[in-house]
Amino acid sequence: MMPRARFLDIHILQSVPFANLNRDDTNSVKTVLYGGKLRTRVSSQSWKRAARVEFEKLTGNSTLRTRRIGEAVTRELADRGWPEPLAERAGAHIAATVGKFEVEEQGEPKKAVPNHVITNAMIYVPREAVGELADYAEEHRETLEAAKDITKKGDAKASALPKGGIDAILRSRNDVINLFGRMLAEIDRAGVDGAVQVAHAMTTHEADADLDYFTAVDDLTFTWQDATGSAHMGHAEFSSGTFYRYATVDLDELTANLGGNDAGEVLTAFLTAFTLAVPQAKKNSTAPHTLPHLVHFAVRADRPVSFAAAFEQPVQTAAHGGNGAPAVDALASYAAAAGSFLGTGNLLFRGWSSPELKDLPESLGAHADGLDALVNDTVAQAQPAAGEDGAA
Repeated sequence: MMPRARFLDIHILQSVPFANLNRDDTNSVKTVLYGGKLRTRVSSQSWKRAARVEFEKLTGNSTLRTRRIGEAVTRELADRGWPEPLAERAGAHIAATVGKFEVEEQGEPKKAVPNHVITNAMIYVPREAVGELADYAEEHRETLEAAKDITKKGDAKASALPKGGIDAILRSRNDVINLFGRMLAEIDRAGVDGAVQVAHAMTTHEADADLDYFTAVDDLTFTWQDATGSAHMGHAEFSSGTFYRYATVDLDELTANLGGNDAGEVLTAFLTAFTLAVPQAKKNSTAPHTLPHLVHFAVRADRPVSFAAAFEQPVQTAAHGGNGAPAVDALASYAAAAGSFLGTGNLLFRGWSSPELKDLPESLGAHADGLDALVNDTVAQAQPAAGEDGAA
């Protein structure tokens, strides 16, 4: 009996030019010390968000992560013609059902519009949930008209609305949440274990940050030529390098989150989105929109396997320049070593594609002519056969 597909590993090598894809609290390039050498790093949260945004574009699914869910409902009700004070009250009472909350002052105490209620926890729901919450307010309009405005911070007991109906809406999910998961402890049974695990990306080689000194010209001073000097001076940190990116999809978790429905479309969109997504920080001044140098997918029946250890000893720049080629060699060599160590009985599929490479060792599997072909081949192998139980 053939082993069952359990995990889908994604390995990507991507060269990024002068950029700062992900900054820390001082606007500096994020780094990590690995193998005793400093590398440029892009956090998993940063690349995961870029992938999520791209996934939403590809699928038409959309999510909302906010502490201001009440304000969103207020605006929806105002668009439907509700009086502003009543719409504000409705949004506040809906937000208050979530749990503990704060009250955001809106201006002068004598203003007729109630204050906004801001939830202590971030709410993460399909964007359609705003309309559904507004519908719920419509159903309970008489209750809201008789209710008092919420003026002090408190908890769910401050709301005049039935909590059960609102909780049911806040538990709703779409493919984005099924894939990436959701942490929402304030609502019973609203949490969703994510099917995707994403590693921090790091350069395959030692990398230092560069300081970019810049000035801004005052256009009138330049035109009139009556003074010298710039209107503003500053500096920013940037870096460049060839990154190793890794993620894995728990296929059983995804199937369970989808209620046993076919995961093919979700996997296809995610593999495409994760491969092509690039964090957007400093994009207007760096335009770092590169394609991956190499994309390698593997479907496994046993456990996820990251190839990060291939770069614990940083790759050395090739004699003719470039870090991409030695990074590919290191990845292929480690893939062969992993296959020898674990055996290939649980390696159900492996394949790769690249915009420029045409011939690589068989440890990376079969070459696919383009990303779409690689994604289609991988998804076909990652899906359970007809009649096969996809549960863990």
